Amino acid sequence: MLNFGIIGTSDISHKFISSAHLSKYLQLSAIFSRKLETAMSFSTNYENVKLYTEWIKFLSTPIDLVYIASPNALHFEQAKSVLMAGKHAIVEKPMVSTPQELAQLRQIAQENGVFLFEAARNYHEEAIAIIRDFLKDKTVWGANFSYAKYSSKMPDLLAGQTPNIFSTDFSGGALMDLGVYTLYTAIGLFGRPNAARYAAHQLPSSIDLNGTGQLIYDDFLVSIQAGKNITSNLPSEIYTSEGTLTLNACQHISSAVFTKHDGSQLVLPIQAQVDSMLEEVQAIAQVIQAGNHDLANKWLDVAEAVHHTLYTMRQDAGIIFKADTHEN
Repeated sequence: MLNFGIIGTSDISHKFISSAHLSKYLQLSAIFSRKLETAMSFSTNYENVKLYTEWIKFLSTPIDLVYIASPNALHFEQAKSVLMAGKHAIVEKPMVSTPQELAQLRQIAQENGVFLFEAARNYHEEAIAIIRDFLKDKTVWGANFSYAKYSSKMPDLLAGQTPNIFSTDFSGGALMDLGVYTLYTAIGLFGRPNAARYAAHQLPSSIDLNGTGQLIYDDFLVSIQAGKNITSNLPSEIYTSEGTLTLNACQHISSAVFTKHDGSQLVLPIQAQVDSMLEEVQAIAQVIQAGNHDLANKWLDVAEAVHHTLYTMRQDAGIIFKADTHEN
């Protein structure tokens, strides 16, 4: 059993804790928050958990790893400190604001002999492995992956406020929040694209509310859609020379049906976990326990491809973060 601490007290943190405990691999031991009242409120349903408001004391507590689910722009510095303290880090997606930050974190993790992971849950779904295997003998002609969901923070934005998820200071926007899932699906299945582009509906600050993009491969294109001010009910599709594979979504995939050009259909043997983060937690915990740095580095190579693509797409659309001006 690995003991872990947590940074960030949003709903995603509760979901991670639930998945961690369900996995039987991880046990919550510590919570960090700048305000004691927030930590106390968050910890109500958990037993034998220590609460910290002092960063140094939190890093000194005897835990094996830290799950970081703070606002995007805070991930880099917090992960850097966690790794330098000799603890493993699981960083909620997007792990970093820029590819340069990821390169630094990888180096720090290696120097300190600890693991670094991006919590990109859909990459670890068994469904992705089944789909990848199914496509091995197929000629891919293209794909379309979509994830757009109306944000609970939209009313605040429309009222004139700037929630973190729509802030350049906090590396927000639709592409970084939901588009990252589409990229993990595409790159997880097809590898790193040769080039990428992105056009978006943007705020005056440059933050994207929704957008569409393309990933350019040698012989095909992949279209992606991401949105925070709209909701899309479209399925995702992969086009091959023999027919079309239709997925119910690009994350938490529960259905994959291949329709041949003659209309006949084949249903892939996919059954999604009720808990959408369980497979991710299990995979990460097993890698840590096995000391499997080779597999962890393979995952980081995929994360690197995703973040280079995110950065390219942001630059194409003119989305500029405060983090882009930092010399890390």
